[in-house]
Amino acid sequence: MVQGIAAGAAVPRGMLIADAWSQLGDDVAPLSNASGRPLARTVKLLLDPLVLRPNLNPRFAGGLIGVEHVDDLRRAVADAGPALAATAAWFQLVKRARRRAGVTEGNPQDLYFQRCFELAHLHGDPADAPDAEAIAAATVAEVRAERGEVTVDRLRRFMTDPDQVVRLAGLLQRAWDDRPAPRPAPHDGLTAFLDTCATAPSDAQWNALAANGVGSAEAVELDEPRVARGYGLTARERPEPPQLGDRASKKALPPPFDRSIMERLFAAFTSVFQRESMADIPSMVVGEIHRSAAAWQLADEPSRVAMALGRDASTGIGYGGQATPASDANARLMARYAREAYVHAVQRRPDPESAMVPDDLRREIMDVQEPYLRRLWARLHGRELRGETTAAGDVWDLLDGVFRSVLLDQRDRLRRLLERDGGRP
Repeated sequence: MVQGIAAGAAVPRGMLIADAWSQLGDDVAPLSNASGRPLARTVKLLLDPLVLRPNLNPRFAGGLIGVEHVDDLRRAVADAGPALAATAAWFQLVKRARRRAGVTEGNPQDLYFQRCFELAHLHGDPADAPDAEAIAAATVAEVRAERGEVTVDRLRRFMTDPDQVVRLAGLLQRAWDDRPAPRPAPHDGLTAFLDTCATAPSDAQWNALAANGVGSAEAVELDEPRVARGYGLTARERPEPPQLGDRASKKALPPPFDRSIMERLFAAFTSVFQRESMADIPSMVVGEIHRSAAAWQLADEPSRVAMALGRDASTGIGYGGQATPASDANARLMARYAREAYVHAVQRRPDPESAMVPDDLRREIMDVQEPYLRRLWARLHGRELRGETTAAGDVWDLLDGVFRSVLLDQRDRLRRLLERDGGRP
């Protein structure tokens, strides 16, 4: 709970929204993450544009909310509670209709969250609508018709057009030839931000890190032999210009820096794009070419700062990791890792490096930083493609959320292996 706020103080927006959301209860669980907080897409697609409407209510905008507006924001979320509960119920129904229709393209949250909010206002709770199943099926069919041609097909045709291949190859070569020369790193301030971002994120510190180009400066080391490979971002000695590519599969994606332009866009198009974001394929391809030649292979300085913060926050986590945390954020991630039951299960085994654990998974457990930075890069890359900005109040949720995702993946994979081997997770 957010309480006991001093007069004239301000409250981080994300914390306040999470607190107000927690009062809505289990009825909004389909719109929440495992911690009971609203999903990032819930905030982006529902709360911001349809409930809080910061463009019309500037007091709800920004990373910090003035204490005089805290109750107003809470009231806005609470008042929308019944509509959000109905939205969640419609979303469950629409997802079932989607499965029955055999629809697999696109992210359901992107496609249906706002449609379900409309259904909630038109029909109330689906339990009270006698034709709810038919309405859900019609919604799926309508969205599918509006989306028209599958975007991945358009992307593939564009990138395999012979005339485009020649032009794009020239753009790619020039983008890498024109990369700016490395410059010395400024006084970074990364540790100071990591010491407070989980509890009291500072807009001033965050803005200074981006304005001073700290993320770009911290990327200089990636061109040194084996540095980017040590972070799990490439399998090569050092990053090289990517291929344009003509095919992709989400089941066989290489490390981020080794992905072709086709693979980078394919991974994002199949999961995060809304129709309006897919309209201009040529511009997106050109943008990705330039992004591939930028620091951390990301376009925006805040994204690069976030990668540098993630690198430092994840340092020393794994078998034989450092004993003394380097920052508060580093300590929190270490503590989360140490609490994982599967870590202790593997440590109790006579030979933790037995053949029972495949080499790739064993490496990930021994050094969590590699899978962590790969997933953080993918998350930031997706945010850039969606045009999402990253504010100081978003950083800890981003860093911690990616870490949780990595641990859940390792836990699930190890549980299956241990059970098959006769052990207990």
